[in-house]
Amino acid sequence: MRHIAVIGSGPAGYYTAEACQKQFGEDVRVDIIDRLPVPFGLIRSGVAPDHQSIKGVSRRYEAVALTDTVRFVGNVTVGSDVTIPELMDLYDAVVLATGAPSDRPLEVPGADLPGVTGSAAFVGWYNGHPDFADLAPPLEGPGAVVIGNGNVALDVARILAKTRAEFAGSDIVSHALDALTGSGIETITLLGRRGPHQIAMTPKELGELGELQRAAPVVDAADFPPDLDDALLEPGLRKSVTHLRNFAAASVDKPVHIVFDFFAMPLRIEGEGRVERVIVERTRLDERGAAVGTGETYAIPAGLVVSCIGYRTPRIEGVPYDDRAGRFANDEGRVLPGLYAVGWARRGPTGTIGTNRPDGFAIAEKIAEDIPHGTGKGGRPALDALLASRNVDVVTFRDWQKIDAAEIAAARADSPREKFTSVTEMLDARGA
Repeated sequence: MRHIAVIGSGPAGYYTAEACQKQFGEDVRVDIIDRLPVPFGLIRSGVAPDHQSIKGVSRRYEAVALTDTVRFVGNVTVGSDVTIPELMDLYDAVVLATGAPSDRPLEVPGADLPGVTGSAAFVGWYNGHPDFADLAPPLEGPGAVVIGNGNVALDVARILAKTRAEFAGSDIVSHALDALTGSGIETITLLGRRGPHQIAMTPKELGELGELQRAAPVVDAADFPPDLDDALLEPGLRKSVTHLRNFAAASVDKPVHIVFDFFAMPLRIEGEGRVERVIVERTRLDERGAAVGTGETYAIPAGLVVSCIGYRTPRIEGVPYDDRAGRFANDEGRVLPGLYAVGWARRGPTGTIGTNRPDGFAIAEKIAEDIPHGTGKGGRPALDALLASRNVDVVTFRDWQKIDAAEIAAARADSPREKFTSVTEMLDARGA
């Protein structure tokens, strides 16, 4: 019997558990350990609440979780409730699937002013993550700046721009919905250092901006290279650029504007006691395609700044770390003998949710290569005994199903659920 611990219950964690099931059959026991009492990680707290079809992948994870070979061990913090060395003593293999839930820092003067937040915190706020439920971002307006040219920046801009009615069918939490309903933001500026041909935005997400009830995208036609250059782009990016060209050609007759400010680099954030403006330098592309400053600067008024410039994996004591990449140091997933990394914790915050599936299967194959037979370690029973000795209140998947049912029962009429936004609420609901 092989005993495997997976730290993190998001897509990478569950795909790894599924891969281990297929690799080892009944000759494996996988424990998926998570700090929160609720599973699914990014699916629950990272995917936009108005993208419910994407969240449906959790049903696949649930099927894995309800087998005898896999179990969820929630409300357990690795580092305090149990350490990595302890887990390595108890399990044949330990897999780090912690994702990259921390914001990459925005390293400009004024980034610490009230009203400046990272996308992990902002997205966590409207998704009801317990760490960010009390964020209370300033939405008085009239301006907001979103730094970044990827899909997360699009999510933030779209959420800021929607009417209350447009959130029907979503699982946005009520405190965020109420705050956004009273928002005074009229202009949402998306800052990108480079131009339309260098965006990391996918066609579906860009297309959604053209369908909003009260908001319209604004793009300057002068920012585009010649039309013929679009033929050199890969198909997905070409579709995205076509959306941008259509936005540039359309009339803007809605009260809220989502302004694409290309060739724009934030220099500093200013304000008296809170953010009031972003000072931006105009850029150009050099011969290598990198953005370089031109010396021309201007100010964008803003009461809210959301930085969407990437994520980092938090450190865990005793685990080698790659500071430059913001992830665990590893060789194709191998960190130390018996210790592995998968998903964003392995490769950094790149790829889609589905990218984690082949990643998980690759790690399962490496475990099979490195550990051809079980080593007789204590595994699941030994972890249970250790956590019990420390009075850790473990949440099982059956407990999660009770929390899930309570959230569904508490839902607004036009929502699939009302998420609990504190660990205490979650634990209380487990006992209902």
